This record gives sequence, C-alpha cells and structure tokens, in this order.
Amino acid sequence: MKLNLDSLKNTEAWKGYHLPQFDPAQIAENTRKKPQWLHFGAGNIFRVFPAVLCQRLIEQGEMDTGIVCCEGYDEEIITRCFRPYDNLSVAVTLNADGSIEKEVVGSMAESLSMMYDSARVREIFETPSLQMVSFTITEKGYAIRNAQGDLLPAIAADMENGPEGCKAFMAQLAALCVARFRACGTPLALVSMDNCSHNGEKLQGAVLSIAKAWKDNGKITGDEYNYLNEKVSFPWSMIDKITPRPDAAVEKELIADGLEDISPFVTAKHTYTAAFVNAEKPQYLVVEDLFPNGRPALEKAGVYLTDRDTVNCTERMKVTTCLNPLHTAMSVYGCMLGYTLISKEMEDADIVNLVKTLGYKEGLPVVVDPKILSPKAFIDEVVGKRFPNPFMPDAPQRIATDTSQKVGIRFGETIKSYVAENRDLDSLNALPLAIAGWLRYLLAVDDELKPIEVSPDPMKDELQGKLAGITVGKPETYQGQLKGILSNAAIFGSDLTKTSLAARIEAMFVEELAGAGAVRATLQKYLK
Repeated sequence: MKLNLDSLKNTEAWKGYHLPQFDPAQIAENTRKKPQWLHFGAGNIFRVFPAVLCQRLIEQGEMDTGIVCCEGYDEEIITRCFRPYDNLSVAVTLNADGSIEKEVVGSMAESLSMMYDSARVREIFETPSLQMVSFTITEKGYAIRNAQGDLLPAIAADMENGPEGCKAFMAQLAALCVARFRACGTPLALVSMDNCSHNGEKLQGAVLSIAKAWKDNGKITGDEYNYLNEKVSFPWSMIDKITPRPDAAVEKELIADGLEDISPFVTAKHTYTAAFVNAEKPQYLVVEDLFPNGRPALEKAGVYLTDRDTVNCTERMKVTTCLNPLHTAMSVYGCMLGYTLISKEMEDADIVNLVKTLGYKEGLPVVVDPKILSPKAFIDEVVGKRFPNPFMPDAPQRIATDTSQKVGIRFGETIKSYVAENRDLDSLNALPLAIAGWLRYLLAVDDELKPIEVSPDPMKDELQGKLAGITVGKPETYQGQLKGILSNAAIFGSDLTKTSLAARIEAMFVEELAGAGAVRATLQKYLK
C-alpha cells in the first residue's frame, strides 16, 4: 500500500479505510478549470477538518471541485507531504472508546506554495468562480505590529512599496485581492478558521490597514481600496478540534496495515508532520454566513452557518466556560501532581471534581448561551469524551503555557459576570482554586516538594519576582506577595483585591504552601 492514486485502485488492499467515493483526478481537473475554494495553511488541522468537510460535500454531490491548498510559510510541507502522495492524506480519528477510524482524503485538488507558485495563486484569485479563501495559519500569522504596537519591518516596507513584490504574507494577500479587482472585480470571502478570538476581525484589520496605506501612498486607487473594503467579506468563525502531532502508535498501526513511506518528519522550519493526521472525533465549526460570491453548502457537512453575534457567543461559551477554563485549571494542578497526560488526569477523582465544579456548578449559571449549541452538552462531551480520550497525547505542560495571557478570559469573564449579576463570589470554590493553583505552580515546586519546570509564559519572570520570598513548606513566608498580582486588571480583567475573591485566593494559596501533599489536601477541602 502506497499513498497514491494508482494504489487506491486496488480497493481490496485498502480494506478498513474509507476511500474517496469519487475520482480525485477528475475533481482535480474540474478545480483547475473552475476553482471555488482556496485554503492557506497546509497543517494538520486543515487536512483533518476543512479538507474532510470538502470530501463529504463532494461525496454528497454538493460539490464537483476540491480545495486548492497553498502554504505561505513552510513550503517543505507541500514538497514532501502533499505532492509525493498525489495530494492525498490519511485522516485518523481517535475515538474515546479506543477504536480508530481511517480515511483517505482526496479532496485536495492542487498543492501550491507562495514562494514558488505565486503566479498560479494569482491566477486562481483572478478567476471569477473563486468563492472563498480560508485560513489556518495560526494567530500570529495575522500580526502586522509587534507587542509595542510598532509596524513589523516587513509590513512597513510593503506598505511603502505597494502591491508589487510584497514580502509579508498579509501584504501578499492584500495584493492578490487588488489583482482580483483588476481582473474581474467579483466579490470574495476571506474566512479565517484559526482558533483565536474575533479571527475575522483580525484578518480584516491586517488586510485593510495595508490597503489603506497603499491608497494613502498613491499605490492603489480609491476604487481598488473600496473593493477590499466593500466587496471582500471577512466572516468570523469558531473552530474547535484537538489535533495533536502525528502519534507513534498511529504510525505503527498504519505500517502494520501495509502502508509505506508515511513516517513523520521534521522540516527545516521545525514543522513536525507526516502523510497522516490523527485527531479526536468531536469537531465544531461555526461560521458567519457572509459570502458575497456564494459558497459551498457547508451546512450539509456539519458546519453551523449563522450570524456574527452567534459566532461570538459560541466562542465565548467555549473560551470562558465550557472548555478552556477547565483545561487551564486541570493543567496547573496536573503539573503539580505529577501528570504528563490530560487523559491520565481524568482518572484522578480530585481533578475531575475540580473540572466538574468549575464547569457545571460555577460556570453554567453565567454561561453565554449561543442557542445553536447546548453549553451543558458541550461540557458533557468535554468531560466525558474529550479529556479522558487515552489516544489524545496532550500534556498539561503544553496547556499551562502562557497562562498569564489566558486567565483574564478563562476566569476573569466569569468573575465579571458574577459581579454584574450580584451573585455571591464567596460561593465560588473551583475558580479561586484554579487561580491559587496557578500562582502556587509558578513557585516551580510540585506537591511532593520536588522542583518542576514552569511552562513558558511572557510574564513568568515578572510574576515569579513578585512571589520572591515565598518558600513552599513554610506558609509563614507569605507576607501578602499576591496582592500586587491579584490587583492587576491587565491580567484578570479587573482588580480582584476590590472583591472578596482575593482573600479566598490568598487563603487557598497559603494552605497549598503547608508542605508535601498540601496541594491535594487543599483541593479536597474546598471541593468536598
């Protein structure tokens, strides 16, 4: 078994795999003539989610074209992971019951790189049939300014020079839209599918900032700018699907099936990839229905098409209540209790109690309900299927990364809601435990008093500096050092010292300093 079109003709050899129920070569030919969907970002999430959605629509007879995939950063993914396999991929679904599903994905009609295939990319943009351009390029891919608010040098240069010969990806994208206006003027939807808040707004802000600089510098006309501002849409979306790096156990099973030449590799730009992708089964994609040139029937593949407010509410539901806060709380405690897998943590009754209390008892009363998804059912799936999935090799140490940048949304929004609704903050136990646990974790000592490595965080040095003088095992060394952190509205979204919550967090934190086993004992005490 080799992952190519010729091998797929021997269907008996591929027993146990779902094969494309269409001719990938014919779909590729149709797409070359009349491209409909272009996607930037050739990573795992694309191949196991949007590409599979397209496959479903082709198999249902809703589409007769596939996706053109273009990589704007790591062209080695295209040259080593797409083209040698006739643009086929193997999608492996890791079910919570231990079973796996295997599918050959044949909807990727063409694979391109911005570095080597820019002329072909431009040709596709200039084709009136193109309806949507989607993106999974990570949040940093939309950045045009640094942390200080200054334009990135490459962006500044592209703004000065105009649409020709742009170096930065966002500028190249703006230039492609200008080229489309000049060639046909047909509207277009640019759809971010990245897992970040207000993703469409981020994409729109980057593209229009660059275009406005060109207009102001006389590099494009007012009509060209107005096209980007009025005829190009930037739908918001919420995407959710855990897609870890290719797993060795999955690789071993595929090889045992007889599949050849599919082992993972690392590119020169440090991308860990393979010809197969493994992911959990649960997946959600909620997209603002704003497609000025039409769109595929995405709803028939399970995508929720709705309005912007509902997309925003769905994202808030996930990020502030039903998934992300639970992930962060269990991760900082998991690190201190010696766990290296999220799934193993779900075998710990105290951590499960923490997660369930935080989600069901404390979060759901103030959850933002998007109506199209049930918040309780979402948590049920997270706690019952997603976190316990033994095939998902996700580590609490990874989730604990950059926690200072997350607590304001993951915990701070719930605190604000309690205050706004005059709810009793003293009724909260799991939420202050989560914050106290994070601060205790920053001391870099586990519950057995052994040193641990704290995950990367842009504020780690500053926060650890504020905790100076505190010694685990000596509660008396706490002399109010948390107050300077808890009062920081930039971290939590509000000054917690102006609420009764700060004193509860301090008390829990001090109890977790008592000595070996104090972290677990504190969890048990407050979640009894």
